Amino acid sequence: MRVNWNYIKMIVLLGLVVFLFAFASSRNANRNISKPNVKFIGENNLFVSHETVSKLLIQNYGGIKNVPKETLVLSELENVLKSNPMIKTAEVYVAVNGTLNAEIEQKMPIARISTNASYYIDDEGSYMPLSKNYSARVPLVTGYVEKNNLKNVYTIAQKIKEDEFLKKHVFEIHQDINKKLYLKLRQCDFLVQLGSVEFLGKKINNLKAFYKKNQRDKTLNNYSKVNLQFENQVICTKI
Repeated sequence: MRVNWNYIKMIVLLGLVVFLFAFASSRNANRNISKPNVKFIGENNLFVSHETVSKLLIQNYGGIKNVPKETLVLSELENVLKSNPMIKTAEVYVAVNGTLNAEIEQKMPIARISTNASYYIDDEGSYMPLSKNYSARVPLVTGYVEKNNLKNVYTIAQKIKEDEFLKKHVFEIHQDINKKLYLKLRQCDFLVQLGSVEFLGKKINNLKAFYKKNQRDKTLNNYSKVNLQFENQVICTKI
């Protein structure tokens, strides 16, 4: 009987490949995790530190350096990170060499509440605590503001964030007890009375037109109040 050596060689080679794959997979699964590698994406100013993120990961799994890869539940680690009120998104994965990687996107503050409590409103209209690491340069919000009712303040803060004129000039948003909104501008003595956020685009365009004309005429400091509550009118009160 003639032996087909090519056939035998293929079987042996296939068996060797399966063995090496199984060995590598087993070794990789049992590899202990190294110290977490934390990377922040997006905003460069860190409201939450690398150390805080590493501590969250380590606390959740004890001494994370001694944890085998196969015992890690990455979705749980991601949920732990996202439970931090300064973190918007978190992606956790393990590299082949056993390095635990965490990619973090922080929340983005657009206004700072300064009433009986102090905190930020983020770019999704949600609560964000102040940070010990960094203080954002955003408009201040004063007056009557409830943490569970930020809609009006968020609307105008988001408008300021998106508009170069407002971003340059507005430093304070004030909301009175009736939810009426006011703005204070840098280097101007007058108060801008917005009222509600209805027809906000037209009101801001009216403010820009008023500002441009009176800046040209050098009469901006002649007014104590600029009332934009009405859609097609700018009512000014002189000093």
